[in-house]
Amino acid sequence: MAVNERLRTALLNMGMTGRQLAELIGVDPKTVERWVNIGRTPHPAIAQRAALALREDLAYLWPETEQGRRRRQGTTDLVIAYPTRATAPFDLWRTMFEQAEQEIGILVYAAIFIHESWPDFSELLATKAQAGCRIRIMLGDADSPIIRSRGQEEKYGHGIEARCRVALMHYRPLMKRAGIDVRVHGTTLYNSLYRGDDQMIVNAHVFGMNAYGAPVYHLRRTGEGGLYDVYAAGFEAVWEQSRRPGE
Repeated sequence: MAVNERLRTALLNMGMTGRQLAELIGVDPKTVERWVNIGRTPHPAIAQRAALALREDLAYLWPETEQGRRRRQGTTDLVIAYPTRATAPFDLWRTMFEQAEQEIGILVYAAIFIHESWPDFSELLATKAQAGCRIRIMLGDADSPIIRSRGQEEKYGHGIEARCRVALMHYRPLMKRAGIDVRVHGTTLYNSLYRGDDQMIVNAHVFGMNAYGAPVYHLRRTGEGGLYDVYAAGFEAVWEQSRRPGE
């Protein structure tokens, strides 16, 4: 049987050994070794305890455990929801982008909080692109009337046009790098989307509210037709309408 790389990675991300996990959830350390090294699947109740201890989605660690239930209920892909962006840990974004190997996508108006919280974010994107990761960034077109209208609706102050220009300033040095495509859009944005391979962070938008006060959903793609695919389709639709700055 195959090694469970997802479980192995989850342990590494938590800085936890198999023995520590075993002690935490009350099983024999050799049992955890078999989960990791030969792909054994634990009893659903024990698997749930392990997933909680590792702060991972049960269906991600052991897809076969929830396969039948998800066929009956549909694939949701929801890992966790936060009441506001301000309450979501920034490590949610950091970990997703650092783990991405195939694709990184950002669809926002500005989201300058990323560079403010992570000064080396552009360097990470450059490194990822050099390693073959596809990077697509879509920012709000500061000259679009839709963007100006959005700024007028926000309760917590205007100036979204300025934030869009600041965001473009952060990404402009990356625009000539192979593998990185930075564009602007003037669409009505219902959600800000952040993608990293099979994970996605959705920052819902609420009328009259700045994005940091609106809910955040962490998604992980577990099958076709789930929430991840719904939002990914929206990402691609805006991509088709976006343009490179200056075009």
